[in-house]
Amino acid sequence: MVLGDDRLPTLTAARVSLRWLELADVPALFTLFSDPEVARFWSSPAMTALGQAQRLLAQIHNGYARGDLLQWGIEHDGAIIGTCTLSHVEVDHRRAEVGFALARNHWGQGLAREAVSRLLGFAFGPLELHRVEADVDPRNARSLGLLASLGFRREGLLRERWHVAGEICDAVFLGLLARDFEAHSAV
Repeated sequence: MVLGDDRLPTLTAARVSLRWLELADVPALFTLFSDPEVARFWSSPAMTALGQAQRLLAQIHNGYARGDLLQWGIEHDGAIIGTCTLSHVEVDHRRAEVGFALARNHWGQGLAREAVSRLLGFAFGPLELHRVEADVDPRNARSLGLLASLGFRREGLLRERWHVAGEICDAVFLGLLARDFEAHSAV
């Protein structure tokens, strides 16, 4: 892996930037993850207190220090409107899991697709990953559509994988190989 700095590099795309999350971003993280619609298909319930966003930021920074979590803030027009993540990074196996969340008032504008596409370019480029996986609630049609548009393939269904806020949820498992991303991006 090519990181090594004390913070993630900023990744820019046409309308968004993926950047390191700072203490000043805690209110934006809370706004994002306290929205029940945003958290609906997340692996934990919606936040209810600002302290949860502070703990999330500490987890993000600690994960980066360990080298197994790379989580950027999605910045648009000077504000954090979401996050884009590579988690469970396994350098030896050259794989990671992708995740993303976007503020509801920005849904349907192609901003999440732009952010995830830029993240995948970094994952398969400088990070030299071979495979990126995604674990998605099968009811989350928006995320499934976004990932399919980037070349992810459905690889299976994990029944009753998550227990979130008293609800048991399945997970669709998707995968994308570097060569498939390159071929899909060239089209």
